[in-house]
This record gives sequence, C-alpha cells and structure tokens, in this order.
Amino acid sequence: MNPVFWLRLASVLSLLFTAGHTLGGRKSWSPMGETEVLQAMRNVRFTVMGNSRTYLDFYLGFGFMLAVFLLAQAILLWQLGALASSNPGAARPLIGVFVLVSLGSTLLSWRFLFPVPAIFAGVITVCLAIAFFAAA
Repeated sequence: MNPVFWLRLASVLSLLFTAGHTLGGRKSWSPMGETEVLQAMRNVRFTVMGNSRTYLDFYLGFGFMLAVFLLAQAILLWQLGALASSNPGAARPLIGVFVLVSLGSTLLSWRFLFPVPAIFAGVITVCLAIAFFAAA
C-alpha cells in the first residue's frame, strides 16, 4: 500500500467536500423551505462589538469558515503526500493527527448533520487511516 495514493485521494475528496460545502452555503436556504426558524434567523438582529448581525450571518459565516478549513486540509494533505513519498516516517505523526481530526468530524457529522457530510468525512477518514498504516 502506498500512503501517497491514499493521501492524494483524501486531498481530492476534501476538495470536493469544500466545493459542496461552499456551494451549499451560497444561498440562505433550508431543505424544509421557508420556516419560522429561518425567518427568525434572518430577522432577529443584535449588536456584537458594534456590528449589527443576525443569527443567519453567524450561521453562514461559520459555514464559510469551515469551507476555508476544508480547503486548507485539501492543500495540506496533498503536500503531506509529497512528504510521505520521501520520508513516510516523518509524515506518519502528521497523518495520525489528520486521522483523529477526521474521525471527530465524521462522528460529529453523523450525530448532528445528515448522511452526505458524514459519508464524505468517513471516506476521508478511511483513506487517512490506510495512509497512516501504509506509512509504517
């Protein structure tokens, strides 16, 4: 087993995850349609450190921040593949950190979100776990 292949695959999947997360957040939408909760998120305003914001602003902001971190993950995993090709032993602890973070994301997605992000995170976790053991 080649850790580079699995890291690069995880990188590409992470990039696809980034694209889906970004495109899904481009509109203020709900899969259930316009609900009272979504209306309240748009309409309830409060001041934070001198700025007027809504709950929807926070919701979208955190979603886009997550997309930025997913993009960083995709880039770092690709670069980690290069390190794993020349020095798998040095790459292994870094891969281990990504395995743990990805496993946490998988569990949180499964518990609080819906199947698509949980499946993406789960497949990335499996790729990273294989890369971790392949780098031994």
